[in-house]
Amino acid sequence: MGFGGSAQAMITAIKNNEKMRRAKRERFKSLGKGDYKGFSKKTEYDLPQASEKQLHAIRKRMQRERKFWWIKVSVLTLIGFLALVTAILILT
Repeated sequence: MGFGGSAQAMITAIKNNEKMRRAKRERFKSLGKGDYKGFSKKTEYDLPQASEKQLHAIRKRMQRERKFWWIKVSVLTLIGFLALVTAILILT
């Protein structure tokens, strides 16, 4: 029959995949609990404490930025909508 080459390639690929799975499993079996590189150490961060005054200033600044962003989005949406309506009216 004429399908010997493609069938053999499939069989070879399946065998190679199985060998890779077995090798990976055996490699990780030797590791004990917590022996993974980088996972056994806990990362500690020395973050500064913010005062109530600083938190209040950050909150106000974020509220101003959010308000400005919404105004900008609204204006651009309105301009886009008006341009679309104008284009439709001109083309018809």
